Amino acid sequence: MRLLRFSLLVLLGCFAALAQMKLTIRQLTSFMESSIRLKHPDKQVAEYLKKVTLSERLDERTIETWQGLGIGPRTVEVLRAMAEASNALPKPVAPAPKPVAPAIPPPSAQEQQKILDDVRNYALSYAKRLPDFICVQVTRRYDDPTGLEFWRTLDTITERLTYFEQKEDYKVVLINGRPTDISHDKLGGSSSSGEFGTLMREIFEPESETTFRWDRWVTLRGRRNHVYRYAVSQAKSKYRIDYQRSMSIVPAYQGQIYVDADYFTVSRITMEAVNIPPSFPVQQAGTMLDFDFIKIGETEHVLPLRAQVRMREGRNLVKNEVEFRLYRKFGAEATIKFDTPDPLPEEATQEQPAQAPQKKQ
Repeated sequence: MRLLRFSLLVLLGCFAALAQMKLTIRQLTSFMESSIRLKHPDKQVAEYLKKVTLSERLDERTIETWQGLGIGPRTVEVLRAMAEASNALPKPVAPAPKPVAPAIPPPSAQEQQKILDDVRNYALSYAKRLPDFICVQVTRRYDDPTGLEFWRTLDTITERLTYFEQKEDYKVVLINGRPTDISHDKLGGSSSSGEFGTLMREIFEPESETTFRWDRWVTLRGRRNHVYRYAVSQAKSKYRIDYQRSMSIVPAYQGQIYVDADYFTVSRITMEAVNIPPSFPVQQAGTMLDFDFIKIGETEHVLPLRAQVRMREGRNLVKNEVEFRLYRKFGAEATIKFDTPDPLPEEATQEQPAQAPQKKQ
């Protein structure tokens, strides 16, 4: 069963750092959109904005746009004061236009169905075909009490992950680079499971009645991928979110499946919980899981590369970035040097537009 556990510390003085920080219009926009979406009280938003200074000019049209989306009168009043105070500041820097890749026609309906059938067979047998192995799992945990994605590091956990006879076992080795004997279950904070095939299998199990539709082509780690959108209803969902071991829900979820165009293996899964009850403390929860071709012994296998788990409780954001490194074949002779590797480079998980195939001369 897919399981995601969640716990947040209540942080005193959570806005102290940002009170000294100037925001760009893009950062202010991100905050305003989050406040509107999460229906933060007008008074609370206005009081926070009084502590903010701007590095760019705020215009009346932008305020009117937010007003049309539902911000309250106190917030509008503070924003207009900020706009007046920013008159002498430079205009916001316009984001660079994204390059437009030549359009590539999607596969036919018959081809799409065959691809999904092949991927379903792959997903349902994925865990059974994995070798026994050990690897290093590094989890970097972050939080942001402002909801503006000004992340700060909480801790870095290095573990030995053993996969033997289709079962995962974790042993915590280092916390922030220091040896420890704490057990995996006692770490606290936020965590997830399902990286070694559980989520993939549940999406493609016939009883999940998952709906799929073609979305686009992309390039990921230098390889062309099909991308399909999927959705699982709440009635068929096995995805559970636990809050501080006292509350839990099983929500519907949706996301995207990236399929390698040459081998029809899964390169990435994204998942986002939908229709979470308003009374539940966690209002957003999602995962992005990347797979790559990794050699163990003399054979390449498609194995988890990196997972990112994000959650929101009120304004508070939590993010876990999990990397799987230094895979070795399981056995008495298998050894791993347990230090904490540097984070993967951005290009390892950055999506690129798919390029149309070159015409032969």
